[in-house]
Amino acid sequence: MKKSRFSDEEIAILKEVRAGNTIVATCAKHNIAVQTYHGWKRKFGGTEVDEARRLRGLEEENRQLKGLVADQAVQIQILKEVNAKKW
Repeated sequence: MKKSRFSDEEIAILKEVRAGNTIVATCAKHNIAVQTYHGWKRKFGGTEVDEARRLRGLEEENRQLKGLVADQAVQIQILKEVNAKKW
């Protein structure tokens, strides 16, 4: 999974638009597409910078836990196959 480097900046751009600037002008100023802005808005809607950092940390922890579960599932499957064989 690609790690985003821009979430703090993304939230700052969202705040600019909330402060009264137009979406098109803000996007042109930061050299991003309007569609990109709307994607960020969907992802970070009403969050603040500290909330976004916490969200990123939770997503990373969730990714690690999913990896552990997948590894354990593979190990369990291997053990079942070994135990199923007749010696």
